[in-house]
Amino acid sequence: MLDFNKKMYVKDRLELVEVLKDLRAQIGFSVSARGWCYLMEQEGYVNKSQFDKVENAINTCRKEGILPVNFVAEEDARAFAGVETSSGETIKELLARMLDDVLHGYRHFAPDWMEGEDYYVQVLVEKVDLKTLFAPVCKDYRIPIANGKGWQSVLQRAEYARRFREAERQGLKCVLLYGGDFDPDGLLISSAMRDNLEQIKDVVWADGVKGYDPKNLIIERVALNYDFIQQQNYTWIDNLITGSKKKPGQAESLADPKHRNFKLPYVQDYLQKYGARKCESNVMITTPAFARQLLRTAIEKYLGVDAVTRFQTKRQRIQDLYQDELEQLGIVEIDDLETAIGQLEAES
Repeated sequence: MLDFNKKMYVKDRLELVEVLKDLRAQIGFSVSARGWCYLMEQEGYVNKSQFDKVENAINTCRKEGILPVNFVAEEDARAFAGVETSSGETIKELLARMLDDVLHGYRHFAPDWMEGEDYYVQVLVEKVDLKTLFAPVCKDYRIPIANGKGWQSVLQRAEYARRFREAERQGLKCVLLYGGDFDPDGLLISSAMRDNLEQIKDVVWADGVKGYDPKNLIIERVALNYDFIQQQNYTWIDNLITGSKKKPGQAESLADPKHRNFKLPYVQDYLQKYGARKCESNVMITTPAFARQLLRTAIEKYLGVDAVTRFQTKRQRIQDLYQDELEQLGIVEIDDLETAIGQLEAES
């Protein structure tokens, strides 16, 4: 049995790796090191007091090569740009793939998803695990999703605000759905989102497009909320220690009277309602089906229960139009392309 309160030897780390691989097979996607801690807690392997030790053990396993280094989800912002590698294809394989692209070129054409709609929805979350968790749902509804990593940068705010601006210009009502931690700062972030967008409403893009006034924007916090925490029986962290850097001598916990924010109304209001405890949004990966349904229900409140079918119809319309255009060109018949692709694949 794993014991993170004592020194871990190679055999212990190998046992940890097997546990993690089993959990990965159960949920079907990768999460952050913190996310794996929540999943292990859910299965009874650890408690929250051991999370830091578990994270360290996971990173040790990655460094030692007994756990794939990319087993843990990383932020896209840390990815390299400009990396070019050989495709590993033969010339005939490349040609077959390109001919297939011609045959199914409609896959590369994005219809105007806003056309004929009443609402335009975007999703913002506080943690990378929520982005991974919710991405399949957002894909079904053609909804952009991003990790704000707490307080979003000016450029990130301006980017999703620009899409809202365009949607409003097309006559749609705009909706921002937010998911974040249930703690004083997490609730403060969601309540301050309109003010943060108002701060950048006068920005100007390099192409001359102006900023967005969020006065008509609908903002809804869909996760993590108290009722859902209770319903799913998520465990609480019995402290309000913040993750931000502090100066020497400053208190770490918002519940400490010595903390510089202790007397602020948002902290005092939280302490009176919920006490000195918090629930991190990463915990939602332990109940992925319920968490995704929570977001799906919130989306369909605006887009309607037939939204997925509606968007599939738009995609099918593009496919039909593309195939009609391909046939009308008279350069090659679709059957000829399919025959050529089959021949190239057989020769590869």
